[in-house]
Amino acid sequence: MTNFIFNDGDSVAQIRDEIASLAAKFIAEEGAEYGAAKRRAVKQLLGNQKLNGNILPDNAQVEQEVREYQALFFADSQPARLLHLRQLAAVLMQELAQFNPYVIGAVFNGTAGEHSDIYLHLYTDNSKDVAIFLLNLGIDYEVSEHQGKRGDALETLSFIYKNEGVHLLVHDMDDLRHTDKNERGNLANLQTLIESPENHDE
Repeated sequence: MTNFIFNDGDSVAQIRDEIASLAAKFIAEEGAEYGAAKRRAVKQLLGNQKLNGNILPDNAQVEQEVREYQALFFADSQPARLLHLRQLAAVLMQELAQFNPYVIGAVFNGTAGEHSDIYLHLYTDNSKDVAIFLLNLGIDYEVSEHQGKRGDALETLSFIYKNEGVHLLVHDMDDLRHTDKNERGNLANLQTLIESPENHDE
């Protein structure tokens, strides 16, 4: 491998923008995860050249590129798709009210597209209660783990609900105090988004 060296800030900014733009395409077109999309974009643009971490765009920049890409290529379908997923998430959150549900990810931030799933954070003193609740509803689920922001492993229950993928990330109640309110929304927040005038323009 060779090192990829830039001589000025403009070159760094330019390649960062190109990585963000290509990653956004992978996310919008294929539903790729942000981290995987950025790595794939780097590989496609720079091959095996080694580069410093500061060359990578942050998720906020990539998210903005996703918005712009969707506005350009999916303006006729993405808003309706987003509204559908938000309405479905609201139904689920009502069902799961006892577990303090919060919606996160693309359904919350407005970038959900054709390949997006619904992600909910749940907060409970006993994660087994969530599993029992789903079983009582006759929902078959798969169990996996996601890494939380603090490095802890979060039990994740995944299933299909009305033909859409749903992932429930189960937290301890104490975690509720450590979450970023800008990255999640409760049912009231979600209802406000659903009722936004932009969702009901003719």
